[in-house]
Amino acid sequence: MQSSKVVIIGTGLVGMSYAYSLVNQGTVEELVLIDINKDKAIGESMDLNHGLAFSPRKMKIYAGEYADCKGANLVVITAGVGQKDEETRLHLLKRNASIMKFVVKNVMASGFDGIFLVATNPVDILSYVVWKESGLDSSKVIGSGTSLDTARLRYEISSMVNVSVSNVHAYILGEHGDSEFVCWSNAFIGAKPILDVIEDMKEINFEDLEKIYYRVKNAAYEIIEKKNATYYAIGLALVKITVAILNNENRILPISVYNDGVYNAEKDVYIGLPAVINKNGVHHVVKLKLSEDELVKLNNSANILKTHLNNMSE
Repeated sequence: MQSSKVVIIGTGLVGMSYAYSLVNQGTVEELVLIDINKDKAIGESMDLNHGLAFSPRKMKIYAGEYADCKGANLVVITAGVGQKDEETRLHLLKRNASIMKFVVKNVMASGFDGIFLVATNPVDILSYVVWKESGLDSSKVIGSGTSLDTARLRYEISSMVNVSVSNVHAYILGEHGDSEFVCWSNAFIGAKPILDVIEDMKEINFEDLEKIYYRVKNAAYEIIEKKNATYYAIGLALVKITVAILNNENRILPISVYNDGVYNAEKDVYIGLPAVINKNGVHHVVKLKLSEDELVKLNNSANILKTHLNNMSE
């Protein structure tokens, strides 16, 4: 792998699950941890360094400052705050948007000219904020989008049809949130459309697909109810995006990207769509032939995101 440097801003559960996965997979050469609590970043870097004897690659891991963002291939933002009691989603949006603006201002002051990867929720709206504040081309600002939702979908389908998850090709599109939807019209098991697979399997019916959708959509709520937060799977999803960028893979992943008109929905939003990503960020958004129902759902999702963006600025 070529020389690579990744900066993680925010050493909470998501940030450190991502960092731990990077170390386990030997993904990068240099890893910088930045947190408002400098001692936390120092402690985390020490802990990771003590495991390097078991990592597949030599790595330089340290707690840094915003100045260390200069020369980084990727700055990954996981910093943010959770929703407080009796606080609306809009309050959370505004507070995390303020954090994004502060972070981006300091990153850009370093001379950073790499790619931003945003994981903080609500990821679609905050990716838009990072794009606007950074002044970078939209191709260089992406969010984790529906990559985790899609991984959950693939797992559920794999379990239902008893086929390896690596042979399940399907996407969750739209908002990383309640208005997301499954693109069943472009779902395949191997090269076979999933609807044909269902027809051939007597023990499975079409209603099971709807059950899968609800399990995927509500998975985060269930996990949070049982263990307060989700972080392992999103950490792995972020690594997959990172590898696609650093290795210049031209890999298609469902991420939060700027809809510049490829899809006939609200254009001035970041939203979960399949996109080809490489060392330059987003190469292009893949235009799928969606069903009429899916087009309605995508438009609805985009309108919801746009409404929140408008409300946030008031």
